[in-house]
Amino acid sequence: MRKAALPRPALFLITVVALAAGLAATPGPAPQAADQSAVSFDNWLAAKTKAEDYDKAGKYVEALQYYLEYTRQAQGLGRPDLVAWGKNNAAFMIITRHKLDATVNLAPAKKLLEEAMAIGAASDDCKKCLELNMEYIKLFLKD
Repeated sequence: MRKAALPRPALFLITVVALAAGLAATPGPAPQAADQSAVSFDNWLAAKTKAEDYDKAGKYVEALQYYLEYTRQAQGLGRPDLVAWGKNNAAFMIITRHKLDATVNLAPAKKLLEEAMAIGAASDDCKKCLELNMEYIKLFLKD
């Protein structure tokens, strides 16, 4: 028997919590999920801005959450080129955490990069970043 699919917000929250759990440097409660809003260009731009602000502040788990929301918004807008960038940037937040703490699990980053690499609409610049990030991951993860 087939199970009912989770509603999109629940699936997003599970993804964020799972990724954040793999990033946690110390035990403690999982961080809150990024705000989920109706899909719109303004909400995509807000998620992008928040992600970049958290990244600059060195709050990589929070940045990851907002890059995932950026990706969700881009997907809803029908912008696969932006989806590829969002997945790349989310993966890069995991990589950045790994560089600071080698116990951070890189498997979620690998999955994000593989998904992004499968997007034909990714720009050449995005494809280069995806490849560089995947090279880093391959140094630590053996298939």
